[in-house]
Amino acid sequence: MQEEYVQENIKWTNIDYFNNKVVCELIEGKRPPGIFCVLDDVCATMHAVSDGVDQDLQMKLNTANGTHQHYQNWKEGFTVHHYAGIVNYNVRGFCDRNRDVLFPDLIELMQSSENPFVRSLFPEQLASGSKSRPTTAGNKIKTQANRLVEELMKCTPHYIRCIKPNETKKPKDWEELRVKHQVEYLGLKENIRVRRAGYAYRRPFQKFLSRYAIVTKETWPNWRGDPKQGIELIMKRVNMDKAQYQLGKTKIFIKAPESLFLLEELRERKFNVYARVIQKAFKKYFAEKQVQKQKEEACRVVFEKKQRRRFSINRGFVGDYIGVENQPALLALIGKREKVAYAEHVLKYDRTFKSARRDLILTSNALFLIGREKVKKGPEKGKFKEVVKRKLEIENIGDITLSKLQDDFVIIHMKQDYDSFLELIFKTEFLTVISKIFKEKTGHELPLRFTNSAEFKVKKDGWGGGGIRQVKFELSVGEKATLKPSGKVLSISIGPGLPENTKPKTISSVRRKNNNNNRNNSRPKMGTRKLEEIQSRPLPAPAGAQTAPKQYGSLRNAPPPPSEPAPPNQPVVRPPMGSYAKMAGTVKGNDPSKRPTYPAPSQGAGSANAFKPPGPPSFVNQGAALRKTSTEKVPQNQSFMNTPDSGVSGAKRSSKPVPGGGKPRPVMKPKPALPKCKALFDYQAQDLDELELKEGDVIEILKEDQGGWWYGSLKGKKGLFPANYVEKV
Repeated sequence: MQEEYVQENIKWTNIDYFNNKVVCELIEGKRPPGIFCVLDDVCATMHAVSDGVDQDLQMKLNTANGTHQHYQNWKEGFTVHHYAGIVNYNVRGFCDRNRDVLFPDLIELMQSSENPFVRSLFPEQLASGSKSRPTTAGNKIKTQANRLVEELMKCTPHYIRCIKPNETKKPKDWEELRVKHQVEYLGLKENIRVRRAGYAYRRPFQKFLSRYAIVTKETWPNWRGDPKQGIELIMKRVNMDKAQYQLGKTKIFIKAPESLFLLEELRERKFNVYARVIQKAFKKYFAEKQVQKQKEEACRVVFEKKQRRRFSINRGFVGDYIGVENQPALLALIGKREKVAYAEHVLKYDRTFKSARRDLILTSNALFLIGREKVKKGPEKGKFKEVVKRKLEIENIGDITLSKLQDDFVIIHMKQDYDSFLELIFKTEFLTVISKIFKEKTGHELPLRFTNSAEFKVKKDGWGGGGIRQVKFELSVGEKATLKPSGKVLSISIGPGLPENTKPKTISSVRRKNNNNNRNNSRPKMGTRKLEEIQSRPLPAPAGAQTAPKQYGSLRNAPPPPSEPAPPNQPVVRPPMGSYAKMAGTVKGNDPSKRPTYPAPSQGAGSANAFKPPGPPSFVNQGAALRKTSTEKVPQNQSFMNTPDSGVSGAKRSSKPVPGGGKPRPVMKPKPALPKCKALFDYQAQDLDELELKEGDVIEILKEDQGGWWYGSLKGKKGLFPANYVEKV
């Protein structure tokens, strides 16, 4: 370990510890000859008689290694001072056990036997034609040990030191002196000292850089510069003290394991961040695909059958526009185990075509129409309570009738009961959801009829009897439907919508349009929508957010004015002719500074819409003539254009008292501060007149509306935003 520090030029204070290499040289060294060499030499010179050979071995060992500090002679043999302790060796029988008298020709003879068992006793691999004498046991031990060390050095070994606490082989028997002796001679104390003073982690530059490059933006994903500079950037990013690491020639050394744990933690965090980015993009892609699929399914329901509203083609589907999950009273009415597939505020029309507000909730089993009734008795007298006005089982629905125009009216026909005449804002989404549920429940498609003349059965009321009412749809002007009841017939007039074959935009086209808008840094301007026209716009219901209070009133009003620019043939509004006379009367003499000036054309306006200075042709010609005479410098008498003397009356008028008696003008009162609110959730704008909110944005409230959509200002932009996404501050 310390040799590696020296090779890598690491600043290091050497720590002395016992090196067992000197004992290994005593046993297997060649110069001077070690114990194995002396033993092999004695075995090579001995003959059949082995008497006195062991004493001869002892004498030669004393001669060769008698001065070695780890070798000691005694009367029956010799002693070696190993790192683990002192070991005494008796030389009696050393030479006989070391010799191998099994010559190669004898091994070949036994390997040629026809008996498999005999052949298995001699597995040695002999070189062909070899006539050398057999190796000794000591030589085999040395060869096998060196081969084992070579194999270990090819890998990264992790040693396990085993300590024997006693000689009795019993639990809870601890011999302290024996354990201390083993700890000392296993080199554990020196190893721990080196580890504490040294570096616990070391890696080549490239391996370290490839593992921790993700920690910094400069080194991720590829670092093409010097590896040392890249590692310095990583260490600077994690604020690691320079005393905790060193850079060698080819490796980095880190001292404390805690520093390495810090790098690993930051690496895991970065992977987590990138994984979230990938996950976000993955979810966004499939969410867009799902939204596009929903739009296409909804379009197929009314494609080439019904006109579409301008703002209903490319909007997203929410499903629950009431927030049923956050209203226990509604959940108790429909059943807690019922899964809400669609919910919306609708208008229900009765036999006299009078409207009443209802909460339409569609589940997998039934369609609920929930209203409010005033409690007449009990402690809650006078309060309004939700009640189920009608429950329509999915199996009992016969068909649904709609008109071919862009209106929002739907007639739900029942098989053996009276029908329901409703007005829905999101009728296309409702038809898509109820068609799926109807097919899952009954196994066949839900019949949809499109006609401009429809009939529906009404409920029997007392002795008066139900009967049939008729609804006629007529093409008119405007985006808002006009209802004209006449007896048992209701006439509904509405302007033309988008063609029946209109399809939603694809994701690629929307992205291409957004990229063009970002590149041009321009956005089509849109007229301000009147707040009273969006009272009942539906609110998106975020998870965990409180829904806005229910607003009873009109369901849909006129849409905002179009965002397209004015046509080029639009007439220019001019001031009255009297203004020309005033402008002409102000010209005095030939002084160009006193001529009437006109406002310059607005920048960016086209030739058709550019401002033209108004004025009759005679006045324009007169101005041209004046300019011409001034350039020619022809003297003319202009005294007839001088203003006459004001006289006494003028002097009196000029001596009027100063307004306010000369007192200074009072300081104007500051405008009252507008109320503000803070965004609780992110909100993606669904229309051009809406504000896009980010969590934490502070919005100035310009006007609050009971319908749940407020009008405010954010970063200089004014627009609408949902009230249940914010809280006042």
